[in-house]
Amino acid sequence: MQSLDALTQEAIRLATGDTPAEAEVARQLQICNACRYCESFCAVFPAMTRRLSFDKADVHYLANLCHNCGACLHACQYAPPHEFAVAVPQAMATVRRQTYAEYAWPAPLGRLYARNGLVVALATALGLALFLVLALALNGTLRQGPLAGNFYAVFPHNLMAGLFGAVFLYVLLALAMGGSRFWRDVRPASGAPGAAAEATHHAMALTYLGGGHGDGCNEHDDRFTLLRRRFHHATFYGFLLCFAATCVATVYHYALGWAAPYPLTSLPVVLGTVGGIGLLVGPAGLLWLNLRRHPLAGDVAQRPMDRGFIALLFLTSATGLALLAWRDSAAMATLLAVHLGVVMALFLTLPYGKFAHAVYRCAALMKYSIEKRLPSGIAVGAD
Repeated sequence: MQSLDALTQEAIRLATGDTPAEAEVARQLQICNACRYCESFCAVFPAMTRRLSFDKADVHYLANLCHNCGACLHACQYAPPHEFAVAVPQAMATVRRQTYAEYAWPAPLGRLYARNGLVVALATALGLALFLVLALALNGTLRQGPLAGNFYAVFPHNLMAGLFGAVFLYVLLALAMGGSRFWRDVRPASGAPGAAAEATHHAMALTYLGGGHGDGCNEHDDRFTLLRRRFHHATFYGFLLCFAATCVATVYHYALGWAAPYPLTSLPVVLGTVGGIGLLVGPAGLLWLNLRRHPLAGDVAQRPMDRGFIALLFLTSATGLALLAWRDSAAMATLLAVHLGVVMALFLTLPYGKFAHAVYRCAALMKYSIEKRLPSGIAVGAD
């Protein structure tokens, strides 16, 4: 005989046409809406209380507003093994993976999320093979001696700019299209002054990785820790610094006519080095935490995608720093080919991997900042 909760979930699914994952989130939020013990924990619960029911758009909005900190799971009196089986972080994570696939652009490529770990592995192998073969083909540079750090003696500048420029523009287009489709479905009826600034602050500060009381997230046990927030910050700002280094180097090359290689004390190298260190420490810490997380604190099926993205970020930084350290040696050409291969794999998988969560989470934070400035629209006891 089916349990009461299983029957409730099935009734919701049949009534709304939602997928089982969406119906499960709606079921759990109905219980949370009656309890409200976690109302002060993060943005999800105040946003939840503005609703009496949860349609498909609501479920995807709230799932992407969730930062998966785990505080509500460890505080919940209805968490497994209770028969209500409320595990909000796990249910939300399952729907988030569905969000990424449904809103991916072009739509057929959304299926890449189903086997993301394999996609990352293949993209890495393809990227490495491409640049190793190119390096061999271009005058046998892998067999040459030291080139005084001149990367363009291995790969011509126009070749690298053309390859990465085309992929980068595609990544921007794919993420923008997916994000705009998501926003079209969840956006509030009107805007609100100050909402954009607040949403930007919460995104940059990772406010909701602070747990309900600012003490941090629950990881593999009941203890609070800010490690996840700090490792996320190291990763996020490390990535931004590396991107800034590339932008500054582009200005040097095109606007000022200063060709690489640049001195170790130059702005592009300093930014890249500091960012690279952040991209070593952050992903290493996130992988360590991911390996220790409680299975109910996330979607187990999403772990290959999470870990694949973390590994690519770490390898991008590690190969980049190694290239900097040995750029004046005979190993430079090989290291450059390996580094560019890993970076190409990272770029190719950005729209179809864990990086996409940044786009949807920022959109959800924007909706929350607007929505809480508007009347709730819930009229209790109205005729």
